[in-house]
Amino acid sequence: MAMGTTGKYQRPRPPTETPLTDKKPRLDTTSLRSDLTTATRSYIGQVAYERKPYLKAAFANPYNISLFVGGLVAAAVTVSPFLAVISCCFEALWLLYGPESKVLRRLIWDPQFDRERMAQAQQEYAKRVEILSEDERARVGTLVARQQEINRLAAQNPSFTGELLRTELAKTDRLVQSFIDMAVTCARYEEYLASINPGELEGDRRKWDSIVKDGKREQAEIDIAKKNLAIVLKRFDKVKEIGHYLIIARGQLDLIENSFKLISDQIVTMQSPQQLSGQLDELLDGVESIKETAADTEGILSA
Repeated sequence: MAMGTTGKYQRPRPPTETPLTDKKPRLDTTSLRSDLTTATRSYIGQVAYERKPYLKAAFANPYNISLFVGGLVAAAVTVSPFLAVISCCFEALWLLYGPESKVLRRLIWDPQFDRERMAQAQQEYAKRVEILSEDERARVGTLVARQQEINRLAAQNPSFTGELLRTELAKTDRLVQSFIDMAVTCARYEEYLASINPGELEGDRRKWDSIVKDGKREQAEIDIAKKNLAIVLKRFDKVKEIGHYLIIARGQLDLIENSFKLISDQIVTMQSPQQLSGQLDELLDGVESIKETAADTEGILSA
């Protein structure tokens, strides 16, 4: 019997093998190009950041801007593309080699940067000490003047090498900053204590304590009295901790002042830098201990 076309037996086709070339992973050039672009931008940004102060000083000064803009204006007026290209080339050369000039750095830019940093430091100093009283600000000013005297006398002592001198004088900067921080903290804590009436606080303690101990009160009254008593006792703890900190911090402030006076008297005749280093390290250890106490006290106040 003849079979139709639909009934014909069809041999299955063998699976088509994928060419080896198709199995090889393709290189993602887009991702690679993106990574290279990111890395290049990062490198250029880092280099520009490192050279930023001198590069900015070389570009953003009235003489350079006047010459560069003047060249571009002259090129536009005379319709001379060649003059515009020359102006851009000269500007590029100036920005490339000008910031690297040691003579310009020493004579112009470094003194300018020093003045800017000093002005910024003075603004920050004035902002930090504005909370202090007039007497405390005068006290800080005296300590800063004493530090400058120590720096000057240390520079005149032949026993101190340049590198060692910078290391030790950096410690005096840390001590002055710590002195200001402690003075500001003391002023803030004293202001807090001035806002508290010890007699009123003690009266509250007795009031709630008597209610708690009164057996004729209802349980709801006793419960609320216990909560109020707990808060009052916490306030007593705060006052006690603040008083403890003030005693230690004020003593450390006096110690820094007296030590600076002693160092100022001794530094001219010091035969070894270790003499100065030992005194400064001892003061810094005391300051770190005070900072830990201040952190504990702040924790109590924030609670």
